[in-house]
Amino acid sequence: MEDLVRSEWDSLCHRYSEDPALVGHLWDELEKAYTAKDRHYHNLGHIHYMLELAHRYSPAGHLSDLLLFAIFYHDIVYKATRSDNEEQSAALAQDRLRSLDIPEADILQVKEMILATKTHQTAETELTKLLLDLDLAILGADEARYNRYSQGVRKEYSMYPDLIYKPGRRKVLQHFLNQDHIYKTPAFQVEFEDKARKNLQRELER
Repeated sequence: MEDLVRSEWDSLCHRYSEDPALVGHLWDELEKAYTAKDRHYHNLGHIHYMLELAHRYSPAGHLSDLLLFAIFYHDIVYKATRSDNEEQSAALAQDRLRSLDIPEADILQVKEMILATKTHQTAETELTKLLLDLDLAILGADEARYNRYSQGVRKEYSMYPDLIYKPGRRKVLQHFLNQDHIYKTPAFQVEFEDKARKNLQRELER
């Protein structure tokens, strides 16, 4: 899995840079972040799943490089005790993409896409809608995979006792269930919506 993610990263970056040392350095930073000991769900497995689905659901078989950069960087900063992970991730992405000489307008779009993952509410472009759906695709996974996800999230919040964690988790689950649509793209609504609602309801009842 890690080799596949690394291969995707190398292919992406080499479309913009001929400096293998730079590409390797940026990968090392990503790998260190996503393999940290406190990453039980927001890790390379999450990135791999999003990349896999991005290839499957990108319109007309065209996979946007901006979407790929947003996937790689959207959780590079992740601490359960912080409330500014998305802002920190977006700022870091902006700096690193500049080192690859990505056009500034494209960097701004990637930054805005990452920021949209904070609330999963605002999605002004089709590309952002797809990123948000990829990020939440796990909610509509099969029951076993969903359970591993929910257990992983609980471990990431292990510093909080059930008395604090469970009410917060219930609020998150109910928030998604109260939405008219969890997913923003028609393809994901067809493929994942019903399964996501069943998974969320099952966890809520537990």
